[in-house]
Amino acid sequence: QVQLVESGGGLVQAGGSLTLSCAASRSSWTIITVAWYRQAPGKQRELVATNVNNGVINYADSVKGRFTVSRDRAKNTLYLRMNNLKVEDTAVYYCNFGSWGQGIQVTVSA
Repeated sequence: QVQLVESGGGLVQAGGSLTLSCAASRSSWTIITVAWYRQAPGKQRELVATNVNNGVINYADSVKGRFTVSRDRAKNTLYLRMNNLKVEDTAVYYCNFGSWGQGIQVTVSA
């Protein structure tokens, strides 16, 4: 099972940007689908973006046009670039390579 470590979260004002990183502990070449999820207080965990080895990328409607997911296979790292952040983007963000990272807090202030 691959170990995952997220980084890059923090506090940002609405309209700002953050880039999350998710580093895998070993080669993830064989993992076809990787993804970012988030969980806001009192809400269920929701899918934010998926990145499939064949190049297919999908986003939740709420983040389309603002978030970009990318994968650096050589570095075994998954990224989530978040632009034009909104207060409703506040959540703990998790990456998934078949296993879960520990999560990282993103807080967007008004």
